[in-house]
Parts: sequence; structure tokens; C-alpha cells
Amino acid sequence: MCCNTRIWHSHHCILPPYVSRQIAQNGSPQQRARALRTLSIDNTLRALRLSTSGAPQAAKRLIPGPMVVESQKQRTIYDVKNTEALPGTVVRTEGSDDTGDPAVDEAYVGLGATYDLYWDVYGRNSIDGNGMPLNGHVHYGSGYDNAFWDGERMVFGDGDGELFNRFTISVDVIGHELTHGVTEHEGPLAYFLQAGALNESLSDCFGSIVKQRLLNQTAEQADWLIGAGLLTDKVQGKALRSMKDPGTAFDDPVLGKDPQPAHMKDFVKTTEDNGGVHINSGIPNKAFCVAATNLKGYTWEKAGLIWLEALRDPRLKYNASFLSFARLTVLAADKLYGSGDEEQIVRDAWGQVGIKIAKERAGEVAWTPQVQKQAAQPVQRKH
Repeated sequence: MCCNTRIWHSHHCILPPYVSRQIAQNGSPQQRARALRTLSIDNTLRALRLSTSGAPQAAKRLIPGPMVVESQKQRTIYDVKNTEALPGTVVRTEGSDDTGDPAVDEAYVGLGATYDLYWDVYGRNSIDGNGMPLNGHVHYGSGYDNAFWDGERMVFGDGDGELFNRFTISVDVIGHELTHGVTEHEGPLAYFLQAGALNESLSDCFGSIVKQRLLNQTAEQADWLIGAGLLTDKVQGKALRSMKDPGTAFDDPVLGKDPQPAHMKDFVKTTEDNGGVHINSGIPNKAFCVAATNLKGYTWEKAGLIWLEALRDPRLKYNASFLSFARLTVLAADKLYGSGDEEQIVRDAWGQVGIKIAKERAGEVAWTPQVQKQAAQPVQRKH
């Protein structure tokens, strides 16, 4: 990476703030207190990241280095022992045996499954493409109802046991959060409005792929749920989000109803949640699920490759809209597979969520000659 290029790291949490606010409004006194405490911790950590990282900048893509021929996976799991004092005590390192602590061992497996997806399938050496060590910190806080990526590490709360189980329990949550790191290095995508919803959606897409690959599931076999197992039996819900049927993941007296739309006609305009990044991500999530299912086979083989190629496209803008990203996925499908079934399947998938891409080649629609010339340049891959 250029010596004067700086990547802006955000504080990304798996539990949307609107869920915590619903708990703070509808829960028991103890549940409300925990929700407010979780919101306070998240807001403080987010402010700290902003103060140390400065203003967001468009990250330049990394220049590929020498070919790496062997995996350089480096996992370290720390036990924070229900404090908020990071990093905690090292309890498991790369290659060591299970500890018997479910949180420790689930974090270890999830970090490994995410690394393996990006390395084995896409030739990417860790989150930054340059062998970044993967650190997980478990047992964070007391009854902390969240997990987050802060640009350097994954941190997991144990949940409260009433509404949420431990946050290491869902491997797609781990894949989701680590993919925020990939997007930070590959983006750029602002964490605001439609670009922010795309940022969240990409994390859901690859989080789901991590789970599908670990379970050896095809797109048709997958449940397309994000955070399955995270909600306790006391909650009327099955997960945090459903990519297949956005808006159906939960409907609970305490958590409220899943607010995600599945179509542009229901797009939510709000100033909360950075302009609805966790809400409107349901729309591109649905498009990806439809595309992957209709492409058939394993999601990581075609749909994942197409979406990753779109993320790495140099024409992707910091403030990208759903439509501009959709065009890039159609271009990527054409680049990878030619003007055949794959391109049409991707185009139709976006059409099902109300995002219409003209029948002409996407690169010829409302793009300047300069951009078209740039489109002819191959996207270099990192190894």
C-alpha cells in the first residue's frame, strides 16, 4: 500500500442499534439496563475509533506483492474475563488443541473458516491480503450483548442468557465482521446511506458463504440466516436477519419486528443507524441470495466471486448507490463468464428487488468514455 495511504477503520457491531433501543424501551428493568450499557460501550468505542482514525478517506487498493504459496494463518484467542480491558490473556494460539471453553473454541474455528474461505477460494492472504494475524477476544464485558470488529480484532460478548446467547455461537457472525475488514481494505464504501447498506450487505453475503462452506452446503441447501442460534428460546425469532426473506427474522415483544425491506419500493428513509445501513441492506441481500440460488451450486464459486470482483472494481465509488454496485456485478459476471446465463441471472436478481439495469452492457449505460476506457483494464488480484 502507498506509504501515504491510510485506511479508515470503523467500529462495526453485529447487533443493530435499533434492536438495543427496542430492548431499552420494551424490556424488563434488567434487560433495559443491559441494553443501555451495550449502547454506551458501542458509542464510546465508535467515538474512540473516529478520534484515532481521523476523517474517512477512500482507501487505495493494495498493490499485489509476491505470490504466497503457503497459508499463513495466524489465530490468537484472548480471554478478557468479563472485563472491558483489552486484550486479555492468551488462551489459544494457531495449531493448539481445543480448550473446552465454547467461546474460545468457536472463535478459533470461525476465524479459521473465514481465513480459509478467502485464501482457499479467492487467493487472499487474510483480511488485508498481506497475512494480517486474526485476533479474537472472548468474554468481553458483563452480559455484553454484541460482537464487533474495530479494524484490528474481533471482540465477543457472552450475551445475557435471556435474549442472546454467546456471540461466538454463529460462525456467519464472525465471517460478517471480518468481511468489514476486507471491505475497509478493498472498498471504498462509506458507512452511510446506500453505500453503508452495501457495506453491511457484503458482510452478510460473505458471512453466509463462510457458514455455507463450513457446512458444505449449496445455495439451495443454505438457510440464508445471519445469526441463527444467537437468539435464545425466549425470543420469538430465528436469527438477526434473513437474506432470503428480509423482514421475517424476528417479531418479538421485546426486540420488536425485523424492519428490513426486500424491495426498493419499501426502502426505509431514516437518519438512525447511519441512514439505515442495517435496515436497507436487506435489499442487496435479497438480490445476492436470488442470484446465488439461480446460479446453482456452491455460493462461493460464482456468486461470491462476482460480488468480490465488483467490490474490487476501481470504479466503485465511496458513496456508491445500489444501482451503481448492481451495474458492477453485471459487469463482473460478463467479465468472468461472458454475456451468457450468469450475466442475465445477476441482472434479473437485481430486478427482483426493484433495481433495473438496462439490457445493454452495463458499462455502456450512463458511463463516460474515460470510465469505459478504464473498464477495459483488468482488475489485479491480491495473492
